[in-house]
Amino acid sequence: MPRDSIPLSIEDISNFSRALTQQLMSAEAPPSHLTLMNMLARANGFRNFQHLRAAHQAGERLSEPRMISKPVDHTIVERALNLFDAQGRLTQWSSRRSMQELCLWALWARLPANSVLNDKQITALLDRLHLFEDAALIRRELVDFRLVSRKADGSDYRRTEKPPTPEARALIRHLSSRS
Repeated sequence: MPRDSIPLSIEDISNFSRALTQQLMSAEAPPSHLTLMNMLARANGFRNFQHLRAAHQAGERLSEPRMISKPVDHTIVERALNLFDAQGRLTQWSSRRSMQELCLWALWARLPANSVLNDKQITALLDRLHLFEDAALIRRELVDFRLVSRKADGSDYRRTEKPPTPEARALIRHLSSRS
């Protein structure tokens, strides 16, 4: 048996000791190591030691925050990379909505986090990040995809902090190596 450290927490010591005493008294001979572990587990309300261990391991798995990530579609990332030049600037606006969103994630990653930008500042920043001279289109799309929030009057823009999709993370990583 592997040596796992499995804690045994006892809610009611009185019931536990009574149940363990009954099991020890009914044993014909001194219990072996495995038999004693099973007795301890049964006295604590489990079927046997394996049940105790399985419950402990399941609790550990559930308590660990785990990212369930879907695999990256590298063909989509490659297509998106073709829309950027060697300096990582967006060269054209795709007609495909899914490709637009992926490219917007790449631009989102270059916006300053936790800062407010006015209309002129975000326009100047976006002008440096693309080559087809339509910052207004990109601003609107960033807001539509909820990657950027803005006041109702359009004065203040703020990057929305949220985790990128797996493809977006891959695209951002590839583009950061270019610039």
